[in-house]
Amino acid sequence: MEIRNIAIIAHVDHGKTTLVDAMLKQTHTFRENQKEMSETLIMDSNDLEREKGITILAKNTSVFYKNTKINIIDTPGHADFGGEVERVINMASGAILLVDAAEGPLPQTKFVLKKALESKLKIILLINKIDKKDARPKEVLHEVENLFLDIAHDESALHFSTLFTVGRDGKVFETLPEKYNSETPGNLNPIFETILKEIPRSDTGEDKPFQMLISTLDYDNYVGKLCIGKVSRGTLQKGQLVSLLDKDKLKGNYKVTKLFTSEGLQRKEVDKVRSGDIVAIAGIPELTIGQTLTDVNHPVSLPTIQVEEPTIKVTIGPNTSPFAGREGEYTTSRQIKERLLKEKETNLGLRIEEESGGINFIVYGRGELHLAILIETMRREGYEMQISKPHVIYKTIDKVKCEPFEELTIDITQEYVGIISEEIGKRKGQMQNMVTHRNTTVRLTYIISSRNLLGVRNALLTKTKGTIVMNTLFIGYKPIGSKMESIRNGALVAVKSGTTLTYGLVNAQDRGTLFVGSGVDVYEGMVVGISTREIDIEVNVCKAKKLTNNRSVGEGVSEPLAPHVTLSLEQSLDFINDDELLEVTPKNLRLRKRYLSTVERRVLNRNK
Repeated sequence: MEIRNIAIIAHVDHGKTTLVDAMLKQTHTFRENQKEMSETLIMDSNDLEREKGITILAKNTSVFYKNTKINIIDTPGHADFGGEVERVINMASGAILLVDAAEGPLPQTKFVLKKALESKLKIILLINKIDKKDARPKEVLHEVENLFLDIAHDESALHFSTLFTVGRDGKVFETLPEKYNSETPGNLNPIFETILKEIPRSDTGEDKPFQMLISTLDYDNYVGKLCIGKVSRGTLQKGQLVSLLDKDKLKGNYKVTKLFTSEGLQRKEVDKVRSGDIVAIAGIPELTIGQTLTDVNHPVSLPTIQVEEPTIKVTIGPNTSPFAGREGEYTTSRQIKERLLKEKETNLGLRIEEESGGINFIVYGRGELHLAILIETMRREGYEMQISKPHVIYKTIDKVKCEPFEELTIDITQEYVGIISEEIGKRKGQMQNMVTHRNTTVRLTYIISSRNLLGVRNALLTKTKGTIVMNTLFIGYKPIGSKMESIRNGALVAVKSGTTLTYGLVNAQDRGTLFVGSGVDVYEGMVVGISTREIDIEVNVCKAKKLTNNRSVGEGVSEPLAPHVTLSLEQSLDFINDDELLEVTPKNLRLRKRYLSTVERRVLNRNK
């Protein structure tokens, strides 16, 4: 049986996971009565992936077509999870590039295509969602061709096959249908035939000594730690001895206790694996991604996985608020450290450093979303911690201090172009391009520093009533540019501890927008809202109405309490200032001042 390994790459929400669903179903990977036949986004098994509608972790599955096993690697489309793409793309020998027929190539399309071409993968272009009302497949094809011309370093990369598809309906066409509807006949056979024709076989070099690069790790409750990768050459049998190498340094020899390959979404235990297949191996207790497994008589390591450097950092430490230990199961610095080190084993885009005191940890990531997903995952596992404001990472290049810059792409209706220009102008962004599609949607492209980009997503979502679509792509380090002026107002800070009461909240809402409702436990120094002024305002949201025996004319008449604003984790990270922290527990997110005491804060402000 022949083997083909193919990665599916695309921008966020262009239909990768939906296409994989259709491939699994049409190749009869599941029985007709299996629940997967009625499910969507089968590959997005993680709770956060399903909630956010994005792929976070790269995963592999397989289908069988005409006596050929096709291993499919579903990759994230968001650049914040670029470490996942870099980690697994070496397992493929070809890639399906999926592009939305209406949106066209976007920043992450450029990012994932660049990674695929650097790995010299054969590309098949799929223009997806041709059934959209605003679809423009011919224009999008020209845009993708221009993208290839911009980033390809080898002329052979410019020769690629193009297909048109409606992934949701499981239909692929070799030529663009004149008119498409749900009744148009079709299936996925054209993509399978193109894979067999265009993508090189992976099962070569079977007669050579065994060699495999570890691309990912997993854990099984019964067999322990598993290492997963593509067998680059040779064969491997259950019970065989293998050498573990780290950059040509021998770490030890180990006996293979279990071997697994994928069939659909399941792992199937086998006695022997051969070159080209993606396999999971048990029996090696200590290993990391990027190491090589080889034949004990031919210990030669493969090149390690190269991952781009992080661009943003936060400090994570144990919760120090008056409510510390109330809501979390894991609260100590040691427990947080163990969890972060465990994450570092599989999350290649992450770096972790201990602060000098050994209590807090500096966590470096690829973007705000990358760090927010880690924090949210830890929170759901029962961890309680406090987080600092995110900061960009500076570098000195040729004795010049530099900061990261990004390409920002915004799709918006024409009525909001002025608002976008004003907001990005405040943040010192430089417009590169402005294109109008079908006289309705405007695409704006800016170059802007990552530092000035922090917090922009929530600001623009509010100003455009949630209609904005924005994407960013890291483009490199440049000399430090202008810093935007502070555009956030001061905070409403609780001056007393207790339980919030309607009377105190009504008085406080005249001074700003509240983040808490009635009956909520608060403590001194906790941020309970945002002020209407640029300075912090102290409020007593636990204040009760004084009761007397005398009746007054206005008794019973009061100002209504406005609904409070609930911030998400990403919004909270965007909101906090340098003198504030975010308290994260499994049950609550609380904003607070670093120094909780009113007296202490006033002394510090006086000494500034």
